[in-house]
Amino acid sequence: MAYINFILNPQNDFIGETLAYLKLCGVSIAVAIVIGVALGALVSRNALLAFIAVNISGLMRAIPIIAALLIFVPILGLGFTPSIIALILLGIPPILINTYTGIRGIDPAMIDAAKGMGMTRWQIATRIQAPLVLPLVAAGIRTSAVQVVATATLAAFIGGGGYGDYIVDGINVFNYTELIVGAVCVAVLAILIELLMSWLENILTPAGLKVQGQIATEKA
Repeated sequence: MAYINFILNPQNDFIGETLAYLKLCGVSIAVAIVIGVALGALVSRNALLAFIAVNISGLMRAIPIIAALLIFVPILGLGFTPSIIALILLGIPPILINTYTGIRGIDPAMIDAAKGMGMTRWQIATRIQAPLVLPLVAAGIRTSAVQVVATATLAAFIGGGGYGDYIVDGINVFNYTELIVGAVCVAVLAILIELLMSWLENILTPAGLKVQGQIATEKA
């Protein structure tokens, strides 16, 4: 009952913190998807750009999120904006790498066959490349989204708001009810995102690729 009372207490502004956290994560993930997919598609056409982008993405994933958050504070101050930028940088690498890997993994013979059949570039992109790449892109988005949701709590240290406020305040004042409410809400949201993206990834996977996966599993 203590947890329910905490959530229902208007002074704790549970709805406001929930909306703030959803906005923080939603904007970060949406922008990361746009940038990651665009960059992944762009660098797939050039080996040098691909090498640079993939390695920079690897380095970005190695940077602790708290360090990324604090880097932008002297420039942008505290609040929503620096939190968003840091979380976007966290979310881009898995999407970029999976997009690049998916495009480069398409058999060139399929593209040549499509050209031989008289298909335009747009038709090749939408009818052949997109269906083959989308499952891998969705897997990258799933990884990115879960990472963003799970680490956005740290944005509370620079005024990002959301469930992180409950966790930070709970630790500071030894209020375990507040701490647990924040932690459980983040965990539930991350699980929901994981389930949603897993379902979406399965929907986007062409039937032929599913059959190939089943055959490969059976052989293994």
